[in-house]
Amino acid sequence: MSIAVEAAPVSFTPGAVKELFKLKDQQEINDEFGLRVGVEGGGCSGMNYILGFDMKKDGDQEYIIDGIKVFMHKAHGLYLAGMQIDYQDGLNARGFTFNNPNAASTCGCGSSFSV
Repeated sequence: MSIAVEAAPVSFTPGAVKELFKLKDQQEINDEFGLRVGVEGGGCSGMNYILGFDMKKDGDQEYIIDGIKVFMHKAHGLYLAGMQIDYQDGLNARGFTFNNPNAASTCGCGSSFSV
């Protein structure tokens, strides 16, 4: 098993790290799983973010970011490099948010973007 030694393409805020560990514990996700961060076609702006626990797949790069095992397909780094993932727990917004410097536009829901 090889773990990428280059800098991780994404980062997490402390709030996101706390929530990810909480979710992993609540859902009793074992250490074979990692957090999949990626993109897929669709959404109102052309691409949707992928964020969820998953097993490692062919073509994935593996990173350890703030103690969280992260899987990302090599091709997705182009769209996600420099992105920060946050978790909001306020009255106006609740959930994970994506601050992506590569996005030319983002939809109102914040989970879809275009480049």
